[in-house]
Amino acid sequence: MTDAPIVIAHRGASGYLPEHTLAAKALAHGLGADFLEQDVVATRDRQLVVLHDIHLDDVTDVAERFPRRRRDDGHYYVVDFDLAELEQLHVFERRSPGQTSAKYAQRFPTGSPIFRIATLKDELQLIQGLNHSTGRSAGIYPEIKDPQWHRLHGIDLARLLIDELDAFGYSHATDAAFVQCFDQGELVRVKQELGCELRLVQLVGSELEYADLLTPHGLERIAAYAYGLGPSYRQLAEIGAGRLRLTPLTKLAHDAGLKLHAYTFRRDDLAGYARTLDELLEFFFVEARVAGVFCDHPDVAVRVRNALSQVH
Repeated sequence: MTDAPIVIAHRGASGYLPEHTLAAKALAHGLGADFLEQDVVATRDRQLVVLHDIHLDDVTDVAERFPRRRRDDGHYYVVDFDLAELEQLHVFERRSPGQTSAKYAQRFPTGSPIFRIATLKDELQLIQGLNHSTGRSAGIYPEIKDPQWHRLHGIDLARLLIDELDAFGYSHATDAAFVQCFDQGELVRVKQELGCELRLVQLVGSELEYADLLTPHGLERIAAYAYGLGPSYRQLAEIGAGRLRLTPLTKLAHDAGLKLHAYTFRRDDLAGYARTLDELLEFFFVEARVAGVFCDHPDVAVRVRNALSQVH
C-alpha cells in the first residue's frame, strides 16, 4: 500500500485501559499508534482537560464525591467544577448512562481507584516526553468538544485550545497534529478567524443535521477549509443485494479531495458483516481506501495496516 493509512488511538488504548487516562495514552504510544486522540473540554476556571463528554457522570466517581453538584437534568458538568476539584476524582472504565456496570464488560475492571483526569498540558508533556525517550514520534489529534456549549458559559474553547497547542509547538500544517470538530462553523472560524494552520478534520455523523454537508456541494465546501472528513465507518459501507459494498459517500469524499479518517473501530462492537476486527479493518484499508482509522485497539490496527503494506 502506498501512503499507508494512519492509526489513531481512539481516546488512547481505550480497549485496554480507561479512556483518556495518561496510562491509556502511554500504552497507545507503546503499541505503535501514529496519533493519540484528545477530546478537550474546559473547567470553570478555564483549564483544559481531556474528557470525551461535557459531563462527568459515566467515567468518574463525581456523584459520590460531589453529590450536591448535580444539575436539574441529573448531570454533573465539567464546566461547573474548578480543576482542583476535578483532580480529586477517580476515573473508571466507561459505564452505560445511568448504569453502574461497564459498557464493555471485558475491558479493564471497574472500581480500581488508580486513574485520574488529565489536563491537556499533562498529556502533551507525556506524549512529547515519550517521543523523546523512545525515539518514536506519535502525533496528537485533539477535538474541540461542543464549542457552542462552552460559549454559552463564557468560554472560547477553540481559542484556548489553539493557544495551548501553539505553546507546545503545534502550529504549522507540517506538524504532527490534526484538529477535529463536529461543528462546521467552528472549524471554519478556527481556520479563518483564529488563523490556525494545522490540518483540520470535519467530523460528521449519520444524523439529519449533517445531510447537507454530505452532498457533493457540501463536501466541496468542507474541502475549502479542511484536510479531511471524519465519518463513522458505518456511513462508508452497507449491505446491499446480499453483499458488502461502499456507500456513495466514500467516492464523493475522495472526489472532493478529502482524506477519510473513519471512526470507531473496536473489537467488542463489530459491524454485523465482520467476524473479527482484523477483517473489518482490512476491508476499510483496502476497499474504502481510508487514510486513517480511529481504533480502541491500536495494536490490532497497526498490525493489519503493516501486514497490508508489505503485501501491496
